[in-house]
Amino acid sequence: MTISALAGATLATADAQVPTPAAAETPGPATAACPSGLEGTVKCYTGQDSDGAYYAIAVPEHWNGSLVVHAHGGPDLGDGSDPGRSLDDLGRWAVMVDQGYAWAGSSYRRGGYGTRMAAADTENVRRLFVSHFGRPERTYVQGQSWGGDVAAKVVELYGKKNGPYDGALLTNGVLAGGSRGYDYRVDLRVVYQYYCQNHPRPTEPQYPLWQGLRVDSTMTTSGLRARLQECTGFSSAPQERTAQQQRNLDDILAVTKIPERTLESHLRFATFTFRDIVHTRLAGRNPFSNLGVRYSGSHDDKALNAGVERFTSDPTAVRDLSYDSDLTGKVDIPVLTLHAIDDPTAFVEHEAAYRAALQGSHRDKYLVQTFTGEHDHSQLSNSEYADSISALDRWVRTGKKPTPKSIAASCATFDSIYGTGCFYDPDFRPSPYASRVAARPGGLDWPAMTPAQEKAWSRIEGVGIAP
Repeated sequence: MTISALAGATLATADAQVPTPAAAETPGPATAACPSGLEGTVKCYTGQDSDGAYYAIAVPEHWNGSLVVHAHGGPDLGDGSDPGRSLDDLGRWAVMVDQGYAWAGSSYRRGGYGTRMAAADTENVRRLFVSHFGRPERTYVQGQSWGGDVAAKVVELYGKKNGPYDGALLTNGVLAGGSRGYDYRVDLRVVYQYYCQNHPRPTEPQYPLWQGLRVDSTMTTSGLRARLQECTGFSSAPQERTAQQQRNLDDILAVTKIPERTLESHLRFATFTFRDIVHTRLAGRNPFSNLGVRYSGSHDDKALNAGVERFTSDPTAVRDLSYDSDLTGKVDIPVLTLHAIDDPTAFVEHEAAYRAALQGSHRDKYLVQTFTGEHDHSQLSNSEYADSISALDRWVRTGKKPTPKSIAASCATFDSIYGTGCFYDPDFRPSPYASRVAARPGGLDWPAMTPAQEKAWSRIEGVGIAP
């Protein structure tokens, strides 16, 4: 691929070596009202960094000297940075501040996909904190959902031994990476269309389903919801659905293994976020494949497999999506994960993929994974969050690696404060990723990115780290 072709695709973006204007060239953090529940005992600040990313910072009155840098999930879709996002995240993760940690989070410079971009913005807010409040005793990066992928990328890019980060906490993380972490949504996109034939309708302009949505479509989330309801009656009580709607719904859920309660959100991602990845980040190239996948669980698997749309990926698109968001497992600092076993959005098998990555790099000694019997993706128990950051901090300070059992045992101390419950299952081990998501034949087989191409990528959006 030529440099000019690379410039047309803007996904894999951060080489972390491209200079950006110094933090001093932009206004520093300004005092701001804290989210509800933090008033009085915490000082909050907001600002916008030199790359345009809004951020929020909180310093508790009784600061323990350490910092939690947060990487939020999504990705949110939009052109620019959301000034309210980081304050919302601060309110959402107030438990960290309540435990005595300073907190810093970036809204990222723009919406849309871009793991390395988000990792660079996360590192930038850490540097801004240091420049205005001093170097913390310890610094931990914490990522939720897609932010788990972002935080894990922060660890690989910036978390070297004796570097700025001392440990990482990944909660319900999307840890299989972009090149295969969305394959179950690829399957949903094609299986849904096989049964429903309304996305697009036969009377509308046609496009390959790997695009998610044609680039000029004006479809809204409410419009997509209406089509999903038309086909499956998913938002109606079972007795109010037609027989055809019920069969469509049963087949889609059985084949894709997606929980009914998150069907709509997965289809939104497979529509609007796929469009962002393909058209905005990869210049129209296809990073997805379902060639050779055998779909099963429907009332007629033979007809489904004969009729479902098939496509194969562009190797350069897979390479670029992988470069941006896949995880190598090359970590040098402690990483603790917390994941709900029945997470309906980022399936728990993502954790198996992440462990395999660290094992492949012979770095699994840096990993401890914990699992809970919860059924949510966005919100687990505050007692567990407080317990997790405490366990990570103790690991870093003492060098003694915790176990799932020791972490589960210490949770009661925090539950006496928060009363939100401790639901650890210390004996749980997730099944391999391929047990939940059908492997794509050929595996991870694409041409390697050359050093020159990596440098070209790093210049596309000017991603770098403010000194």
